[in-house]
Amino acid sequence: MNQVVFNFHDVILLMTALLCSFFALLLLVTNRPAKLSHYLLAAFLFTHALIPLHELIIWGAEVKFRVRETFPQLVFIGGFAYYLDAVLLYFYIKSLVYEGFQLRRSDMLQLLPLLVFTLFMLLAFYRHPSALRVEWIQHNIFVYSDGYLSADFICKILRVIYCAAGLLLVLRYKDLLKTTHSNIEKVDILWLKILVMGFLVTTSLEALLSATKFIGMISAYDFQHDSLVLFEFIGLSGYYSSFFLVSTLVFTSMRYFTHLQGVKEPEAAVEASKAHKTSNEKPMPEKLLNPELVEKIERLMKEQKIYLQPDITLDLLAATLAIPVKDLSLIINRHFNLNFYEFINHYRIEEAKRYLASNAYKHKTITEIYFEVGFNSKSVFNTFFKKLVGKTPSEYRQLLQREPEASPLA
Repeated sequence: MNQVVFNFHDVILLMTALLCSFFALLLLVTNRPAKLSHYLLAAFLFTHALIPLHELIIWGAEVKFRVRETFPQLVFIGGFAYYLDAVLLYFYIKSLVYEGFQLRRSDMLQLLPLLVFTLFMLLAFYRHPSALRVEWIQHNIFVYSDGYLSADFICKILRVIYCAAGLLLVLRYKDLLKTTHSNIEKVDILWLKILVMGFLVTTSLEALLSATKFIGMISAYDFQHDSLVLFEFIGLSGYYSSFFLVSTLVFTSMRYFTHLQGVKEPEAAVEASKAHKTSNEKPMPEKLLNPELVEKIERLMKEQKIYLQPDITLDLLAATLAIPVKDLSLIINRHFNLNFYEFINHYRIEEAKRYLASNAYKHKTITEIYFEVGFNSKSVFNTFFKKLVGKTPSEYRQLLQREPEASPLA
């Protein structure tokens, strides 16, 4: 294995690095003007490219010996990327989920672990004479030192935390979207869920391997040969899964991510969601308790039937009513005890009931009816109808047909 420059595992690492770099450049060159999400994805890819190179330099077949002899000062440079890639992935997810997302000064706190690691490397490694550093590199002394193993363990745990935070944000996305949109069925985030879960699994495996080394360090445990084989298997699994995930991320992101509908930042969207859940706990501002505002909303919904528009949003409804978006959201959440998604679809179901009860619509199919009232998904229509009426649309129509005369459409 050590008689070749690259073995197959090394080729996978090299391909991962090249793939990340190539598509990061392609992303920036072909998307003009570039959005913040473009830059964050490109930064993640560039940073992630350094990780397989770092693994290749530290553990590669002949590569590690050639780099150690020629450029020993570059051996640990790629290790800094471990403190950035998961952070950038998390920011990338936020830029997809939140409309108008911008990096703030407080986000710079996410770089604190990187700064601590940099200080550690300066004090524990780079401040020593070059000859001593080369000796540590040649004999793998530093990579198995207590300080480096501890830093590596902390880093790998942080990566898992960021991936988990990104997954939670993705899982909450549709709930947040319901505070501002009436139809969310066209939003496809399955690809994003799979990718983030994949990176979470990969980083968890790497964290498990690092934790094993860390436990062995603090307990001075001498692992047997079978255990070392298992550790090697875990490490190699991380290489291959990373290559697969990066490939999938690149192709799916370039195809889908520009179509993701952004939701309001936490200050608006999450606050409105919380208002719905705690409507009985927080007092409503007096101006929002004004029955005239509620009556204005109900009159618009009944007379203009704006809910029949399939793509009606909270912003459009607020503009039609000449009410601030935040006030309208609070009225819907606290007075009607619904989120916007439920509020609009409630009116759509009432309209569908009138259509199903009308002789004028008896030749219309249920599919035609749910499209006419603003739904774009039969499953969502059926779910809402069953929840509010207690019967499916077909059962409701059959029940009315058994009555002497169906009520006309108002």
